Amino acid sequence: MENHNYAELTYAGVLGKLIGVYLGRPVEGWAYEKIQSEFNEINYYVHEECKVPLIVADDDISGTFGFFKALKDYNYQDLTAEKFGDTWLNYIIEDKTVLWWGGLGRSTEHTAFLRLKNGVKAPMSGSIEMNGQTLAEQIGAQIFIDAIAMSCPNNPDRAVELIKASASVSHDGMAVEAACFLGAMQAMAFEEKEINTLLDRGLKYISNPFLKQAIQETREVCKEEKDWRKVRAFLDSKYGYKQFPGCCHIIPNHLMVLVAFILGEDDFQKSIMIAASAGWDTDCNAGNVGCLNGIRLGLDGIGSGPDFRNPVRDMMYVVSSDGGSVVTDAVKETHKIVEASKRLIGENYEREEKAYTFDFKGSTQGFDLCPYSTNHTSHSKIYNANEVSDENGLLIECNGVAKGLSVHVSTPVFIDFDQLAVNFSTTASPTLYASQKVTSTIHYHDSKEVQIKHYVLYYDINNEVRRFESEPTSLQQGENKVEWVVPDTEGMAIFRMGYEILCEERFDGSLVIKDIDWNEAPSHFYQKGMMMTSIWSTTPFWLYSWSSSAKHFAADFKYTYCISHHEKNGVVTIGTQDWKNYSVESALEFSLHESAGLIVRSNGHRRYYAAKFVNGKQIVIVCRKDNEERILGSVDFEYEHDKLYKIEFSANENMLSVSVNGQKLIELIDRINTYDRGAAGFIIDNGSMVADGFSVKNIM
Repeated sequence: MENHNYAELTYAGVLGKLIGVYLGRPVEGWAYEKIQSEFNEINYYVHEECKVPLIVADDDISGTFGFFKALKDYNYQDLTAEKFGDTWLNYIIEDKTVLWWGGLGRSTEHTAFLRLKNGVKAPMSGSIEMNGQTLAEQIGAQIFIDAIAMSCPNNPDRAVELIKASASVSHDGMAVEAACFLGAMQAMAFEEKEINTLLDRGLKYISNPFLKQAIQETREVCKEEKDWRKVRAFLDSKYGYKQFPGCCHIIPNHLMVLVAFILGEDDFQKSIMIAASAGWDTDCNAGNVGCLNGIRLGLDGIGSGPDFRNPVRDMMYVVSSDGGSVVTDAVKETHKIVEASKRLIGENYEREEKAYTFDFKGSTQGFDLCPYSTNHTSHSKIYNANEVSDENGLLIECNGVAKGLSVHVSTPVFIDFDQLAVNFSTTASPTLYASQKVTSTIHYHDSKEVQIKHYVLYYDINNEVRRFESEPTSLQQGENKVEWVVPDTEGMAIFRMGYEILCEERFDGSLVIKDIDWNEAPSHFYQKGMMMTSIWSTTPFWLYSWSSSAKHFAADFKYTYCISHHEKNGVVTIGTQDWKNYSVESALEFSLHESAGLIVRSNGHRRYYAAKFVNGKQIVIVCRKDNEERILGSVDFEYEHDKLYKIEFSANENMLSVSVNGQKLIELIDRINTYDRGAAGFIIDNGSMVADGFSVKNIM
């Protein structure tokens, strides 16, 4: 298959997954009868009627694209169940992210996580032998498969091999076979478009006689009955929740997914409507259906009904301990899948990575008319230039711009708490920080003197929205490179980045933003001093820019932070995987602890470099990768409890160094260069510490 076509179909599959999840998410957990009564059929988004946001941190999305990180983390080789299990432990923050934390023996995924945490390796962690058949055969295996399947275009054997390894971390039996069956069909859908042919070919991956018989019977019923409600009634009577133990069994959900494929035929909207309207696990089912039909029917198929894409605008949250990758979009995730598809077959993947490239037809990567601006013309439009030409880029079509009336466009670079905090909680870090240089390539072909400003929106110390903007830059005809260093927000989290287009006289014209980027760590990002504004608010918005797996992480009453964890490996990080050569600095005061210190180049919360102060006697630099912790170097250093020490931990290429109170005590080289980039933060083992300030400085 020609690469561009594969990439676009992958993008369609990612979009289809998002659209299906967002369609079904508001009614997840509703009784089928309530869905009927309230909506009859869910043909379009109902989030407003349900008083919830459209873009949410959903386990279907976070698990699908989060656990997929295992492929790159293990260099696309020897991807065993055990390695997928280690990926769970690295990226999941206990009781906070990805999973339904419903308890041991009730939530399949929570149970598997506890097995892994207690040293049980996958696939035993998800096995019937250890957890029993009921728990092992719930739906979860099926809902996380899509990214893996799309990384194996036209290779269902490889897709099944990888999906089995991934799914068996938490599931077994029919649940894993159903996931493999669906994933095989997704892999084949890049070439084969006829749904019944996909079903026929996929059956070779099922050996369980009960599952095979249930699939065949469902297909036979769908041949005779075209009313999906009547087919659903049949399934409920023979294969519904009452017939299977547990909270959310695979059988009724898997069969309903197949019904949506068969009776939805080649109608994208109808297929996800059936999956979302039928009850049971609505967002999981509609997400799987949307993904396969996105691959099978392409962007034209998604666009053949109502406009599902514009409200979504590519946006998603992939929640994990890698906080800087949480706020993401369909374009970025598609490129990760395309890279995996190449690397899995031993081919190189060369692409200049930038924050925004608008590569696919209709992609906008979250950009829209800015909801926080009031003095701009609402008649302007934003869409991809490739919808009207061969050029990729964000096309801003200005209408009625004049003195005092401009156009503001922006995209999220962090969580917008005004929209999300009330209904959903998540953990993330911003992707953009003060002191980073934003570089934009802008094409402008008009003759009028038009100016453009960069701007960012951030939350101040009182959780109020504030704005910083650049000086206006006059655009020249042709290509313009516009740069801006983001001003000092005093450690406050930037949550939107955008542009304002201005003109002194009326301007009805357009410009195209070709790409946007910012590279490496900030030249100087910091939070300092006692930042609490009230003793009753120990978790202000600025603290949410950290991803914490430490049990307690809060604003301190005297210094900036307090960090406490009752086990080993309490990790708190901020930043992104773009941070490469930099130093981190903080003044640390140790209390009861086994060891504590600073982290650089975190790739999740079990993969990092750490400078640890140990038992009042020693400083060590360690490299942790999953369960293995290598001591790279150490020095004797007696330190006192309840006394501040100014610590600096630097990573420059493969050189690591630690300074205390301005004196360099350790400098060494990690010849393996295990981690060449990643986030920064704190670590605490079995105890607590307070920290006065935190700063990151890029090493040029």
